[in-house]
Amino acid sequence: MELFLVIPMLMLVLAGGLGVVSVARARIELLGAVRDGARVAATTPDPAKAVAAVQEGLAPEMRPRVRVAVSRPAVVGRPARVTARMAHPLGPPFPPGFVVEVAASAAMVVER
Repeated sequence: MELFLVIPMLMLVLAGGLGVVSVARARIELLGAVRDGARVAATTPDPAKAVAAVQEGLAPEMRPRVRVAVSRPAVVGRPARVTARMAHPLGPPFPPGFVVEVAASAAMVVER
């Protein structure tokens, strides 16, 4: 009798855990791409190249959902900052349209 109560709760906990793992994976991938973009922003004065580096560092299905901002001062030795935000859908068993906002930021010193 108790098994009928425990199994649905176990399934909900498992689904929630998979959702958390999915969000963590997306954030780690976004952070790696943002670091690539910051590296490009620190060495190149064109912010479009930093945005392209972030886009290239992401999986193709993530690219349309990401918004990238680049702040690069013209002074050598100041930090160039790249920030990205993305709406990450969780998928089944969560309701359709249920998304989590994932963000990452990285800064590197401008070299030239």
